[in-house]
Amino acid sequence: MLWRFQAMLALIALAVAPLCAHAQSSTAQPAWCGENRAAFAHLKRVPSSDPWFEVYKVAPNTFAIYEPRQSEEVISYLIVGANRAAMFDTGMGISDIHKVATALTHLPITVLNSHTHNDHVGGNWQFDSIDGMDTAFTRANAKGSTADAQAELAPGNVCGSLPRAFDAQNYSTRPWRVTHWIHDGDKIDLGGRTLEILATPGHTPDAICLLDRASGLLFTGDTFYPGTIWLYRPETDLDAYARSIQRLAVLAPNLRMLLCAHNSPIAGPTVLPQLAAAFAQVRAGKIPSTPAGPGKVIYRVGHISFLMDLR
Repeated sequence: MLWRFQAMLALIALAVAPLCAHAQSSTAQPAWCGENRAAFAHLKRVPSSDPWFEVYKVAPNTFAIYEPRQSEEVISYLIVGANRAAMFDTGMGISDIHKVATALTHLPITVLNSHTHNDHVGGNWQFDSIDGMDTAFTRANAKGSTADAQAELAPGNVCGSLPRAFDAQNYSTRPWRVTHWIHDGDKIDLGGRTLEILATPGHTPDAICLLDRASGLLFTGDTFYPGTIWLYRPETDLDAYARSIQRLAVLAPNLRMLLCAHNSPIAGPTVLPQLAAAFAQVRAGKIPSTPAGPGKVIYRVGHISFLMDLR
């Protein structure tokens, strides 16, 4: 399952192709288009007025907001309590996720980010209440980014047409403001529903998972998702990642469902100890690598794979 890796390879094309014209006008369908459709077939689809998004009810008062036409295939979550709601990530910022979320609930919404890579914070600027991890990485990314956003539109990264009102030429991740700093172990009371903050650094220094302990739900962000897990960026800490996934593996017997941030929203909790064991094998040098572009390799352990650099 290499569709996120294909997005990385497409960055090379930025130097040789007119990005915006291609993204808006090409009729060719990238190879990754539609690969994950079977994963959504059994989920309850919720109508959305914005065709850029698909919305699914994945658990009671829990909605997956999916962006299927950009190669990240990012999934954000609206988690609704009796008094307020939490928005776990805000996607690419290519279309209006705030409008989608407020059509699903009239309650006040607080944003939390699984981490602050551009594909998870694109709509942050639209929300007045943002809880952010108290890290330097979060503060730096809250300033916004143009280069990372533009890379998402490289040839092969968009399936079909971009939204009519979208300005690809000036696309950037807009700056946003943290209104409340959060830390490991903090609890978010939504009214009859409590979310626990689990710091899971590794993929980034500010990575978190959200635990809805009463419902047996774990929102995993990029710490785990079905597909090749990216662990090659400069901010990635492999030792921290190993500790984080071991922490999650311990939770598996008490979980009912994992809700993931890319490709497919749902996974079974038994994958968590498998993930920890697979990564331990990789770090112990027991798994051969496969070249995956300049300076990158993929390690495959059964159905789990990791994209890493050659450090």
